[in-house]
Formats: sequence, structure tokens, C-alpha cells
Amino acid sequence: MISIITGDIVNSRKLPSKVWIDGFKKLLNTFGKNPTEWEIYRGDEFQLEVKNPEEALLVALQIKAYFKTMKLDVRMSIGFGDKTYKAKKISESNGTAFSRSGEVFENLKKQKINLAVNSGNKIFDLEMNLILRLCLVFMDNWLSQSAEFVQVAILNQELSQEEIGIILGINQAAVSRRRKRAQFDLMIETEGYFRQKIKNINV
Repeated sequence: MISIITGDIVNSRKLPSKVWIDGFKKLLNTFGKNPTEWEIYRGDEFQLEVKNPEEALLVALQIKAYFKTMKLDVRMSIGFGDKTYKAKKISESNGTAFSRSGEVFENLKKQKINLAVNSGNKIFDLEMNLILRLCLVFMDNWLSQSAEFVQVAILNQELSQEEIGIILGINQAAVSRRRKRAQFDLMIETEGYFRQKIKNINV
């Protein structure tokens, strides 16, 4: 089983692409190789393969936090399944992970939802999508400072608040405020719950 994230940048015209594209490519490079494992196309759409499905939500959260630091947002669907055809470009590969990701992605705009999953397992999808919609209530409203904290904290979960403060150039009290505002602990609990559940489903 693999996972495929399909996404686009919400209101991407608010900022010229040169502001976000290099940093985004750098982030995507930490997850895989271009163009076999990730690709940006049509200006503001992208696709990314996450080989370990347990990592998929954490990757999506990192992408969301990256765009939120620039006061943009991103819409993403995560599809789980197989890859039956591997092309030189990920946008030309296919399998159930691709079709499931694409199916959900088509509906996100209409439903005004920025993150959803599709594993083909109805019980898992119903439960996880409900949890994600609740989390989006605060994640969609991250301010750039909160998003910056989330970016750093995801990559440095073993660090103390003081140590994270050194990276961000702020004091420990400010780190604590940003952590609360971002609802970081709830987000990480949700991500841990997702990991547990995805291990045990058949897709």
C-alpha cells in the first residue's frame, strides 16, 4: 500500500509563484524525487507519493503549515491503495491510490473542505474525514506565526520549548503561546491516531 497526495494552492494568485515555489520544491524534495515521486503542474497543482502510508498525514500537515506561513492555504486529498503502473512522471502513473486521491480531490472545492482521505474503507474514511474536518476548524485559521511554529515543531518534536524558541528567535513564553494557538498537541494526537488506524485497515 502507498499513499498519493493530490493538491492545489487556494487563491494562489494572491502571491506570485516565485514567492512560494522554490521553498515548496525544497520541501517536496525532502519526501521524494521529481518527477517520479512528486510533480507541480498547471502552475499551482501538485501530486506527491508517500511510500509509507503512516507518514501521509504528517506530510500533508507540513505542506499546509508551509503555505500558511505565507498566508496562503492548500487543498489536499490523500488516497491509499496500490500503484499498478509507474511512469517517468507521477502524473502519468496510476493505480487505486491515484484514482482514490483524484476522486476525493474533485469534490473538495465543492464541499469547501481543505483536507480529506480516501482509502476505499468506508468506516475508516468516514471516521477520519470527520476528525479532519474538526481539526480544520483551527488549522484553516492558523496565522503565519502559528504555522511557522508548527513547521519547526513537527521536525523537532524531541526539542524543548526553549530550544524551539532559539530556532524561531523568540522566548519560551512566546513558544508556549504559539503552541496553544496552533492547537499543536491536539493536531499531533490526531496524527498519532491516524497512524494507528491506517496500520490496521485493508484497502
